[in-house]
Parts: sequence; C-alpha cells; structure tokens
Amino acid sequence: MHDPERPMRAAAALAAHLERIASDIERWLALFADDAIVEFPYAASVGFPSRLVGKPAIADYFRRTPAVFRGLTFRDLRVHATVDPDVVVAEVHGSATLAPGDVAYEQDYVMVLECKDGLVVRYREYWDPAAAVAAFNQHGDILAALGGV
Repeated sequence: MHDPERPMRAAAALAAHLERIASDIERWLALFADDAIVEFPYAASVGFPSRLVGKPAIADYFRRTPAVFRGLTFRDLRVHATVDPDVVVAEVHGSATLAPGDVAYEQDYVMVLECKDGLVVRYREYWDPAAAVAAFNQHGDILAALGGV
C-alpha cells in the first residue's frame, strides 16, 4: 500500500506492477486510480480489447489472467527514466505457461506507465501480436479463457 504522504512515483509503481501482476491481482489492482486507463495498442489484431477505461473494466479483464498466464515471470528488465518522475518506460521479457493446454508463452513487452497522486492513471503495454497468435492458436480455449473473441 502506498503512503499518501509520499506518493508512489512511476518507477516504484512499475516495480510493484511486475511483482504483483503474476501473484496477487487484487494488490495489483490497488495500484490503479478509479479512472485509470489501460491500453494495448496491438490487442485488437488478436481479438482482445485495445483499451480498458476505469478500474471496474481493468479488474474484469485482469482477474482472468492469473488462471491463464501460469507462472508468469519477467526478466531482462530495462527501465528508461523520463524527465517526469511520474512517467516511466520499460522493456521486459515475460515467460508463462498458458492454460488450458500448457502452452509455453514468451513475449517481449514495452510498457509505459504514468502515475498521478501516487496511483497509476495510464498504463500502455506493447507486445508482439504474432507471438500471441502463435501461442493462442496451439490451444483454441486460451483466447476464450481470456475473454477474447
């Protein structure tokens, strides 16, 4: 939990994001402002929403992910600080086993995270749709398990 007397800046929010998204989705959701926006610019190409507006929409989408992205880990993190301490850009590699079907998933991400008053107000995640399609196509139920079309 962040201390309101010392608002969390973007680099701290990024670290908490990477730590919590795979292990505690409710604590991860606590990082976000009620009116936060999450964007996946390439998601529509594989049948997922490209924009989630508001904490309820973010929660609805992400509460499914721990059951699908099992054992999600991140490595090779490169953080690119910006002139604004409330904005951070990062590159990271993620690995997981997708369920159903126990399909190996490897993905490179570029993440842009923006905070205001100690909470995430905008999170943008770029990932390779070809890698997602290759993994999702190995077992058709993966897309459905994530709420995709």
